[in-house]
Amino acid sequence: MHDPKYLRDNSNLIRTSLGMRGQDVPWDVVQNLGDERRILTTEVEQLRHELKKGSDEVARLRRAKEPAEQAMAAMKGLGDRIKNVEDSLRKVEETLGDLALRIPNLPHQTVPVGSDASGNIEIRRWGTPSSLTVPAKPHWEIGEALGILDFDRAAKIAGARFAVLSGAGARMERALINYMLDLHTGSHGYREVLPPVMVNRKAMTGTGQLPKFEEDLFRLRDEDYFLIPTAEVPVTNLHREEILSEDSLPVRYTAYTPCFRREAGSYGKDTRGLIRLHQFNKVELVAFTAPDRSYEELERLTGHAESILQNLRLPYRVVTLCAGDMGFSAAKTYDIEVWLPSQGQYREISSCSNFESFQARRANIKYRPAGGKKDAKTEFVHTLNGSGLAVGRTLVAILENYQQPDGSVVIPDVLRPYMGGMERIALQPA
Repeated sequence: MHDPKYLRDNSNLIRTSLGMRGQDVPWDVVQNLGDERRILTTEVEQLRHELKKGSDEVARLRRAKEPAEQAMAAMKGLGDRIKNVEDSLRKVEETLGDLALRIPNLPHQTVPVGSDASGNIEIRRWGTPSSLTVPAKPHWEIGEALGILDFDRAAKIAGARFAVLSGAGARMERALINYMLDLHTGSHGYREVLPPVMVNRKAMTGTGQLPKFEEDLFRLRDEDYFLIPTAEVPVTNLHREEILSEDSLPVRYTAYTPCFRREAGSYGKDTRGLIRLHQFNKVELVAFTAPDRSYEELERLTGHAESILQNLRLPYRVVTLCAGDMGFSAAKTYDIEVWLPSQGQYREISSCSNFESFQARRANIKYRPAGGKKDAKTEFVHTLNGSGLAVGRTLVAILENYQQPDGSVVIPDVLRPYMGGMERIALQPA
């Protein structure tokens, strides 16, 4: 969320900076509400000044033992007027506050200008896609032939965009989760947490999913709880309404959770396989930093996500998203895209973003500068997060990049200890 005062005083500048990113914001309404707030605020201040003068006059009359009834009646009238104007001001501020929650974050100055994915800029690649000796099969064909993926039974018990993993497939999903968590906690310095997968409305609002994107979320019917679309939501909100010490920063967390998304608006996209499900597993990285170190932290966090793919020997590239392709809350985002042989292209497996103070302002997460007194002025932290990684998509990449002519799939070296020493997944004889 933007600083309300800055939004009121600089709505035209924010509008220009957002460009197409803010095309669905009713800017004229924002401007009119800002003007109305200024008028009402001035009126309240003037009325309060008159009330004080009147109160002083009533006191003078009483000291002089002169009639004060008429002055007191005037004061009552002023009090009623002040209450009415304050009520109007409060309604304007509430409406303006609700609109402010729907305005996207401003892109960082290094973010490319662009309206969609065509404006993204590739900044590096790692690894070379291997040349398969046979035409590449898509992961769902590989998994179904090996008996480790079952979409028909998933559809029977849940519906479309669900999957059942079994045998070595289920074990590899678990192995990936454990490997990612072990690397992030043991080598990268993150603290593991296991948060709730249901959160309240305040938590969703704090990270920017609400109020704008409620249609994309799964909500419980009888309670105002939401299933999380990512661990970013509960983990970032761990410190909602808190003041951290600068000495404790950066604070870094990693968490495994199942994630739930309605995938509204994705009709017809990736209807087969594991790429776009309603439920999937993900390991998330979340960081809280001082503002002057947040972009250094973004590079660090992105590198940690990349290291998973490097250790799995999976080719990938990193792109900087343009302003029009970034998420609502992000100031800058790197997408990490892994190579999928069956599609002959790179597909997103992680988004790593710096939100600057946008989420912290919504969730009221601050820090007190080092050496400052207890009553020293506090500032908003910067928050960051990234997938480290999307587990199902990592499984997809392994099945496709490690597929063999005989239909088996070689298991990456770093996963074998988590797979009981298994070296490949092969079709078991009947």
